[in-house]
Amino acid sequence: MSRWAVVLAGGVGSRFWPISTPARPKQLLPLATDDPLLVDALTRLAPLVPPERTLILTNAQLVEPIASLAPEIPRENLIAEPRPAGTAAALAWAAHEIVRRGGSDAVMISIHADWAVGDPEGFRLALSRAADAAEQHHALVTVGIVPARPDPGFGYIQPADDVGDGARRVARFIEKPDRVRAEAMVRDGYLWNSGIFVWRAADFLAELSALTPEVAPHLAANADSLEGFFTAVKTPISVDVGVLERSTKVLVMAGDFGWDDVGTWAALRRVRTCDAENNAVRGRVHTLDAQGNVVHSDDNAVVLYGVSDLVVVSRDGLTLVTTIEKAADLKTLFESLPADLRDLP
Repeated sequence: MSRWAVVLAGGVGSRFWPISTPARPKQLLPLATDDPLLVDALTRLAPLVPPERTLILTNAQLVEPIASLAPEIPRENLIAEPRPAGTAAALAWAAHEIVRRGGSDAVMISIHADWAVGDPEGFRLALSRAADAAEQHHALVTVGIVPARPDPGFGYIQPADDVGDGARRVARFIEKPDRVRAEAMVRDGYLWNSGIFVWRAADFLAELSALTPEVAPHLAANADSLEGFFTAVKTPISVDVGVLERSTKVLVMAGDFGWDDVGTWAALRRVRTCDAENNAVRGRVHTLDAQGNVVHSDDNAVVLYGVSDLVVVSRDGLTLVTTIEKAADLKTLFESLPADLRDLP
């Protein structure tokens, strides 16, 4: 059975303003390593799924930049969503395309472009095991991450009955909890909801058809029209809500390979190599008596003296200074900005 990969690479990443912009969003930036996040993702996948069976879902504005970053991916595998319609619609079209090209037995591995992974080999092993389980059980399989900490910024999965080979049924999905509840769930063996999904493309489409009226009829009516399908989906819905939380065929497998969602500036203290004072810096930066800061400078020199837990970002004559805590809510700042700052090139 052939295995295909789907990489979700749309979105702006406003929580990484001011260096993440619509024209240069975070997945195209070198945030975790010296390579852009998308390149990191494709490099991790390459030993498991060849480029000709790797689809990248993005928006029209990013097709050319992605083609330049990833010339090994065939151009027809860069799928530009005409409008945002939620991950249920995006993965529905990807599954539809995979069945068309690879047949109903093809297995689809879905990941996001903006993650950091400390153990790439362990990551690939977890995906391969999940693919085996998807084939064996005709199930929708998600890889839940063994929590490294009680993090209220992530969703959680409660595992239930063991069905063998490390796969368990899913009791329920839990949206982002408060810290006290997150601590209790970690103690009770819950897993982080990573957004790693593996299934036979035909099995996913069957569940979508049965459970997701927000999307399924529009796919059936627009099977030959990407534009028509995305235009017809009027209610954007996530795949978690639209399919997984409604399905009885969902399994979870635990993964422990140094996964992190690079979602905010604060995450860079976990995914970058920090100095002796736990500062995560990139660019020309000098620190003295400074601890736990995140500094990113494209051009200017930045000097920090006697400060802690700050985020300092400098680019093209603009500098952002905030705290680690407030950086988690940077989207609020972004939405308040005047257009000339919000729409930086």
